Amino acid sequence: MNNTLRVYRMAFATVYPLYIKKAERKGRTKAEVDEIIYWLTGYTRQTLQKQIDVKTDFENFFAQAPHLNPNVSKITGMICGYRVEEIEDPLIQKVRYMDKLIDELAKGRAMEKILRK
Repeated sequence: MNNTLRVYRMAFATVYPLYIKKAERKGRTKAEVDEIIYWLTGYTRQTLQKQIDVKTDFENFFAQAPHLNPNVSKITGMICGYRVEEIEDPLIQKVRYMDKLIDELAKGRAMEKILRK
């Protein structure tokens, strides 16, 4: 299975605790991770928890997201060796947007800057 297909099929619920662990190791909180996910996807606390409970894969996690934030185009820079704004696969780009935002959180960036306010 190639890496792209692996990401499509990966359960969001398996990656979510890793996002939290990464943030908490750097003194940030689960609440901040959740706020980033709500901002990016339009999920609420209840709808996000449902996605986690049913172990939705990334493909469906983003397909079922209420709305992608209109400011995602402001998310730029490198993540995993790629410029996020240049990633051609729409799903991989959305996953990398989330990775990039969590990375910024772990690096101590202010929430208002992470959420492109």
